[in-house]
Amino acid sequence: MEKGRLIAFSDGVIAIIITIMVLELKVPHRDDLAALRPLIPSFLSYILSFINLGIYWNNHHHLFQVAQYVSGRVLWANLHLLFWLSLIPFVTAWMGENYFTALPVAFYGGVLLFSAIAYLILTMTLIVHHGQGSVIATAIGRDFKGKVSVAIYAVSILLAFANSWLAFSLYVLVAMMWLIPDRRIEKAMR
Repeated sequence: MEKGRLIAFSDGVIAIIITIMVLELKVPHRDDLAALRPLIPSFLSYILSFINLGIYWNNHHHLFQVAQYVSGRVLWANLHLLFWLSLIPFVTAWMGENYFTALPVAFYGGVLLFSAIAYLILTMTLIVHHGQGSVIATAIGRDFKGKVSVAIYAVSILLAFANSWLAFSLYVLVAMMWLIPDRRIEKAMR
């Protein structure tokens, strides 16, 4: 099957997710800077979530640059990823509205964890579909960064109940790891 529809649909879903997130930011009813202070936690949550969605969009784009075609399994693996990403606005708002208390921070980490697992499943599905000797298999390799991200998210979820700010900091750390451009796919395409 052609991959164009999958890419267009995924792009649209991610755009809608980001739109929903920004609409969750409440506008203050006063016109002074002090009115913005209560919004700081929500805005911090939004920034991290926007960065995470941007990272997924960017990596998804790169991943499908080397994918030649898709199958039904790839479509379902992609929908699985989009499902978890679609929960980001909910946990983002919950975490921000509750000033980074333990349970919302843990749930936020859970959504990030399952999004990361879904992305790993998508990459593995594409590798199986294209074969072990394919460009995509060569580019992904062992996917050390992806597996480390899953481990950090799992630890962070538990840590949220002891220190929710430290758990949030680990979510930021994972995002920073992925902000450094992943050149594996670009190198494999040369």
